[in-house]
Amino acid sequence: MKTDDPLLKILACPIDKGPLVLLDSQDALYNPRLGRVYPIVGGIPQLLPTSGEPGCLAHQGE
Repeated sequence: MKTDDPLLKILACPIDKGPLVLLDSQDALYNPRLGRVYPIVGGIPQLLPTSGEPGCLAHQGE
């Protein structure tokens, strides 16, 4: 997934329904409000509530 992918505009966090930020360095999507990181596996975002992991510092420096 790339930063200019139109899919990023419609993807939302499964918990708070807010927008997500692409973390290129981790190949993951990040929710800065909840500090959750959702992995992208094989180009497919894993957006189940249980697939998110704590990652509150993941967005630093992006």
